[in-house]
Amino acid sequence: MNFDISLVLANWDLLAFGLLVTLKYTAYTCAIGLVIGLFVALLQLTPWVPLRLLGRVWVEFFRNIPLLVLLLWTYYALPIFLQIQISKEVAGILGLGFYASGFYAEILRAGVQSIDRGQTDAAVVLGMSYFQRMRRIILPQALRRMVPPLVGQTIMQLKNTTLLSVLTIPDLLYQAGYISSTTYRPMEVYTVIGILFILILFPLSALSRRFERREAA
Repeated sequence: MNFDISLVLANWDLLAFGLLVTLKYTAYTCAIGLVIGLFVALLQLTPWVPLRLLGRVWVEFFRNIPLLVLLLWTYYALPIFLQIQISKEVAGILGLGFYASGFYAEILRAGVQSIDRGQTDAAVVLGMSYFQRMRRIILPQALRRMVPPLVGQTIMQLKNTTLLSVLTIPDLLYQAGYISSTTYRPMEVYTVIGILFILILFPLSALSRRFERREAA
């Protein structure tokens, strides 16, 4: 069995385009997930029970529904419910973004709750409101502890983008499927795709471990 990578390299432009699409969707959905996740985490930390319950329901829903089901539902079912047209690009961003928000929310909540309770009590004594003590005291300290799991979740988010191919979004995996079907060399194609993901994700994993060691020191 010959391993001929030349046919894959001959289609490097398709792979490069797919990689850019993958990185673009990763950036967009991570940003959406972080913003929504922060809001949901704050809901879970409020003293008001209905808001805490709302935050918990959001987290449990998006953490427990399979991502593939969520993507397909967002693309095929959500337009019917809302009576609007949703492009596959918007459906992919919404599905991945909402899915990520459940995991980011739990990371942010746990990071905030890891801060000593005495600092919150001191802020209350000083007359700070809930949002003031979160913005000025709790979140800046918690962020350092959140970095390793946030990086880890971002790595997972990049890998999750491979499911966008089911919506025919031309990400890296979609382009790999196209090249494989035209060259009949799936072994070479998917080997290259695996190597590309390793080259991208290994530095991020190393960065996460470095932050963990720094925090533990």
